[in-house]
Amino acid sequence: MKNLEAARRRVEELQALIRENDRHYWLEAAPQISDQEYDRLYRELKDLEAEHPQLVTPDSPTQRVSGAPLEEFAQITHRTPMLSLDNTYSEAEVVEFFRRMIRLLPGETIRTVIEPKVDGVAISVFYKDGRLQYAATRGNGTVGDDVTQNVRTIRAVPYSLQGLAPDEVEIRGEVFFPKKTFRKLNEEREQAGESLFANPRNAAAGTLKQLDSRIAAARGLGVIFYGFGYYSGSELSSHHESLNRLAEWGLPAPAKTWTAESPEAVIEAIKALDEMRHDLPYETDGAVVKVDDYQQREALGYTSKAPRWAIAYKYQAERAETQLLSIEVQVGRSGKLTPVANLSPVQLSGTTVSRATLHNGEEIRRKDIRVGDHVLIEKSGEIIPAVLEVVLERRTGREKRFEMPTKCPSCGEPVVQTPGQIDVRCVNVECPEQVKRRLEHFAHRGAMDIEGLGVMMVAQLVERGLVKRVDHIYALDEEALGGLERMGKKSVRNLLDAIEGSKKQPMWRLVFGLGILHVGATAARELADFFGTLDVLRKASLEELQKAPNTGDVVAQSIRDWFDNKDNQDLIEALRRHGLNFGKGEGAAKVDDRLEGKTWVITGTLSQPREVFADLIRSHGGRLASSVSGKTDFLLAGEEAGSKLEKARSLGVRVVNEEELRRLVE
Repeated sequence: MKNLEAARRRVEELQALIRENDRHYWLEAAPQISDQEYDRLYRELKDLEAEHPQLVTPDSPTQRVSGAPLEEFAQITHRTPMLSLDNTYSEAEVVEFFRRMIRLLPGETIRTVIEPKVDGVAISVFYKDGRLQYAATRGNGTVGDDVTQNVRTIRAVPYSLQGLAPDEVEIRGEVFFPKKTFRKLNEEREQAGESLFANPRNAAAGTLKQLDSRIAAARGLGVIFYGFGYYSGSELSSHHESLNRLAEWGLPAPAKTWTAESPEAVIEAIKALDEMRHDLPYETDGAVVKVDDYQQREALGYTSKAPRWAIAYKYQAERAETQLLSIEVQVGRSGKLTPVANLSPVQLSGTTVSRATLHNGEEIRRKDIRVGDHVLIEKSGEIIPAVLEVVLERRTGREKRFEMPTKCPSCGEPVVQTPGQIDVRCVNVECPEQVKRRLEHFAHRGAMDIEGLGVMMVAQLVERGLVKRVDHIYALDEEALGGLERMGKKSVRNLLDAIEGSKKQPMWRLVFGLGILHVGATAARELADFFGTLDVLRKASLEELQKAPNTGDVVAQSIRDWFDNKDNQDLIEALRRHGLNFGKGEGAAKVDDRLEGKTWVITGTLSQPREVFADLIRSHGGRLASSVSGKTDFLLAGEEAGSKLEKARSLGVRVVNEEELRRLVE
């Protein structure tokens, strides 16, 4: 589309189409087009904007992801404090809450609104003149973290409010993980051999605190808004009016609420919500009861921590009794053996539960869990099911005790248990199950991102003896792959191209893909930034590793242990021979040791790109970190240095400018 005006019209049309479908999807839960069609429209818009960058607008759907990761979170002071709610598990206390309001407001009709308590992360979003300015977490209630970059990636959050909006408005809500999205995320993490998120709330909190908004964008968060903090517009008289106003502006609000004017009606509403909450797209752990009328709210007032006009009723975690049919032992990529309970299927929290983790042999012994036992399990929403206890009165005497195997169920080699450790491990590096898990992790999209090298392909490669170590994939050829199931010439070529292309992946992906215990994607990025090359990282002493950002004693020791292992050393050399990216002028040629062992942080606007100064520091033996801490030796500060400069001064870190840096290395 060479004509600029035609391109402009199409860009505007695509932006409007995508925004409209976002509204249908998130506000009305009624998508008008398929996910594939949505993706096609999005790709067309992205391609057009790449071809005509002058047509990119700040509120374009393609601009939800920031290009550059943050170095640290700034702090934002809320216009009005974000208070928490008093909560209870007792219906009697809810009744007393209502009666207390009757005593405080004698003679008045008290109308309450009951709505789902979204099990997520509290958020405050600020709009000025109808345009999104910033988003912040609750923090301490007065000051929170600036998470604007990550909230901008949430498709349900409009950049501009629809219709008439006040000059300034602070909107309160809850960021959550949609149930379906959360299940998919944990499935991907399990395939990659990563630890699973225990529940959607933890996953949402961790995602909001990612410094790289691309991670947040890929995970697909949702949000529900339920009220206001600061509001500069015409007076609102009730909570119902506020919810209607949110909907008018194009913001997602609770789709279902109840009203009640008596304690009995409140309890009925709480029970009605309990019956249908598992059908909601998000996790809810309770019901929020609020006074509807704002004048009554003002009269009731606040305690130091919470409003007197609201309370949260929390549902008990659901429990069920079922029978433990068998225990199977899974082998992870690190060789850890994990017992898993196979259960007689039972309905719990709206899902069918047939498996539960038993953690380790010590847990089984402590709870005296036996095969054939009837057990009580607990599951709250998407939380991984847990075996609470054995129902001893159901025991018949025919149950069988379980002992962890002395040989690996995958390869048959003896297992080991380090003194003082609970975990039992297989130490055979060629154990088929370990190789599968390691290769799945290495190839998955969060690491080396090798398309076509999924679970089924990995299983074939390992089971046919074509791959016994992850580097063996780089020796595969058309002849080897051509004999596999469902691998025609085109599929073979595509997979070989993907494997070859992975050699150019940035160093942090390789570090993450190696599967070092305790080193996730974020830690891998920080290690790559700090050490520059894989060779520098693998030779780093324990003390040097501990200087890396967010690398404590346990993580540092884990890294050192991994690189000290002879099998891992052989793997690194094999990957080198295959030409993988071990880091580049992040690893500039070393000139001397003038800055040896010194940790630097760079901030502010400098006369040249930061990488120029980063290379200069590394070439003289220095190390780079992304944030100021007690481990920082120097801060290179340019113009508008901001919070890092303040923190450095408070910690006594030496602050230098460009000229002083050059003098240090002369």
